[in-house]
Amino acid sequence: MSHGRTYSEQRYSPLDKIDTSNVGNLGLAWSFELSTNRGVETTPIVVDGVMYVTSAWSLVYALDAKTGELKWKYDPQVSRQVGFHACCDVVNRGVAVWKGRVYVAALDGRLIALDAKDGHVIWSTVTVDQNKAYTITMAPRVVKGKVIIGNSGSEYGVRGYISAYDADSGKQVWRFYTVPGDPSKPFENKAMEMAAKTWSGEWWKYGGGATVWDSMSFDPETNLVFFGTGNGVPWDQKARSPKGGDNLFASSIVAVDADTGEYKWHYQTTPGDSWDYDSTQTLTQADLTIDGAPRKVIMQASKNGFFYVLDRASGKLISAKNYVPVTWAKGVDPTTGRPIEIGDDHYAKGAAVLFPSAFGGHNWHPMSFSPKTGLVYLPAQEVPGAYGTDNNFGYVEGQWNTATDTTLNSLPADPKARAAMKNSFRGELIAWDPVNQKEAWRAVHNGPWNGGTMATGGNLVFQGTADGHFNAYDATTGKPLWSSDTYTSTLAGPMTYTVDGEQYVAVGAGFGSVFYLDAGFAVPVLGSPDNGRIVVYKLGGTATLPRPKLTPVGFPKPPPSTATPEVLAAGHAKYNHYCLVCHGYNAISGGVLPDLRKTPELTDAAAFKEVVLGGSHQTRGMVSFASVLKDTDAELIRNYVISEANDGYAEAHAGGK
Repeated sequence: MSHGRTYSEQRYSPLDKIDTSNVGNLGLAWSFELSTNRGVETTPIVVDGVMYVTSAWSLVYALDAKTGELKWKYDPQVSRQVGFHACCDVVNRGVAVWKGRVYVAALDGRLIALDAKDGHVIWSTVTVDQNKAYTITMAPRVVKGKVIIGNSGSEYGVRGYISAYDADSGKQVWRFYTVPGDPSKPFENKAMEMAAKTWSGEWWKYGGGATVWDSMSFDPETNLVFFGTGNGVPWDQKARSPKGGDNLFASSIVAVDADTGEYKWHYQTTPGDSWDYDSTQTLTQADLTIDGAPRKVIMQASKNGFFYVLDRASGKLISAKNYVPVTWAKGVDPTTGRPIEIGDDHYAKGAAVLFPSAFGGHNWHPMSFSPKTGLVYLPAQEVPGAYGTDNNFGYVEGQWNTATDTTLNSLPADPKARAAMKNSFRGELIAWDPVNQKEAWRAVHNGPWNGGTMATGGNLVFQGTADGHFNAYDATTGKPLWSSDTYTSTLAGPMTYTVDGEQYVAVGAGFGSVFYLDAGFAVPVLGSPDNGRIVVYKLGGTATLPRPKLTPVGFPKPPPSTATPEVLAAGHAKYNHYCLVCHGYNAISGGVLPDLRKTPELTDAAAFKEVVLGGSHQTRGMVSFASVLKDTDAELIRNYVISEANDGYAEAHAGGK
């Protein structure tokens, strides 16, 4: 009944009617088409034969878990303009269910309680300052009669926090801020006073960041709620905290008292983070035997490339080891628990290419743990990233603020070099032994950004992939046992349940998320995004999944590129600062949003300006940038996109294609 099945966030189910001997007989039981065509990151929850699931724009659906029949749907009517502040697509990762109510966090910052029988609103509470660039994409968790929720928006200049609300009334019970506010004002608690000593400059004017946007778990024995925090803002520490410091509690794992929100301990995975190494990834509890002694631990495969095993009562480091190639640090000091950084200090001397990139060695895609095998099943990836200081950076609240030179990650002009860069991106499913901190086995995928995992009592591991498959593996050996075409990116965490004694396996499938917005050039080509789906399998299932009709999209001839190199460079910088996060590096769309290189407005400067500055497409989420851009800026961006359109057209028509 809880997100990831239990408070421990193991994403392990003891159900074993589907096992290694018969998983090959899985067939489709039913599928349900969602109402949106953006990213699907939800993990369903099934209670008393009813499946509760979400889709993009925070819609909630109640489905008959046996047949897929819709019982009710709730749309919180989120303004499409809010999508501008959703850095990583307008996704939602699921609901909480408790005592006949379904709780969902809407993208615009509301926490809403619905009646589980018919979906009507019981209460709705605004959890953020809606005048600031806060959003919510995470699933809430109910602990001891309280609904706990965080938020997103670090890059846009907000202050992170996590809050608990009374499940019956929606009234706030406690709140814990993750970074200190203005030190000239009283601190909220001793933890904030302590944290302020690790910052310098005027960080509070940038908000501070460190939002709590994904994983939470709860330990009833210690009464602790565990959560991870995101990066500080801007990314480059030299801009937000000029004299250095750890910048607590950014990029950290934090434990607070479930009743009061009082600080208990923290472990910072990346002190003084300058690389966007959030620590919001899955926080999995387990009881392990380490060095012959029983240990109660919490584990995380952090975005920074290291797998951490911590004592969950004290937060003390037990062990840490890199699970993917890591070039920014050579290890973690077992005594201090701090990373042993190598190379240029926070790219102060010049640009550097590092592993992992800001996409992380592991991102939001949930990992799982099997008590049967003692292994963690981890969606991992190897994606390089270039970092360098943006010498022209100027903070603008509500806009994308990194203070890093994002042009460094743009694609090279040479087609062979572009192909080589794309081929350097790798994705894999790694079975990780957390006791011995080593790999047990791995499955290699067709590129990065693959789905979350689930382990089962049938000794199976399930995972979807970005190239449109849903797979099952032997949990002990990694042998592939079964695969089904989903015809679209399948990134969400799977789950399994029984109805009338029959076991089902469910997963959300749908095109989208941040990688597809930013790095469209590396996305497997699956055609234009159709509406997402919930796809459900059972032994002997005979249903058929509708195959989308993929209509090839041509590349219209763009206007000629006549701008000077200086104009293109200026347009590139403007584009990367204001447009990249939604429309992709080099204006190459991953298919989630319209491809700017193909837009008819490129041929008409006035029409292009009306979109960028006039807000003519604001009902579709393309807000006006008139507050930060001038007419000349819009024209610079248009010229840059025209240049990229000409490169794309030449590539598309090379060899007579």
